[in-house]
Amino acid sequence: MNEILGPIYYTFVTDSKDSEVQHAEADAFFCFSGLMSEIKDNFIKMLDNSQCGITHNMDSLMTMLRDNDPQLHAALTDRNIKPQFFSFRWLTLLLSQEFLYPEIQRLWDSFFADSERFKFLLYFCCAMLVAQRTRLINGDFIDNMKVLQRYPIETDFYLLLQQARQIKD
Repeated sequence: MNEILGPIYYTFVTDSKDSEVQHAEADAFFCFSGLMSEIKDNFIKMLDNSQCGITHNMDSLMTMLRDNDPQLHAALTDRNIKPQFFSFRWLTLLLSQEFLYPEIQRLWDSFFADSERFKFLLYFCCAMLVAQRTRLINGDFIDNMKVLQRYPIETDFYLLLQQARQIKD
């Protein structure tokens, strides 16, 4: 869970008010606890196949991809690329391993500000897949797994945010 706690703690410890930095650990823990209470269903094995579990979320992502880019969805399916191979980490760690800290901070701000909260995470993940469409359609299983498990850093992050909003609308 340090992948989720890390960005929260960093935000507090780099606070410009020196008097507040001394409380960074406690503040980070408080926020981390609140965040985990919202996403806990992703970590409860008994809920994996329920409407609120991680399997449902991964399936929702693939359904969203099918609805937005049937050709890409078919290419991934034909190559036997299952969402568990890449989206499990994306969804459980809120993409904290895929982007640099400034982008994570901006992305999480979008999650927290969205009325549907973490459904925006699914829109964003779908945008990530669509953004790599050409590579994924032209790549084989190994090439695609490299792209999906080590998302290309050169991808225009703000374009992904725009695409996620378009998918949402």
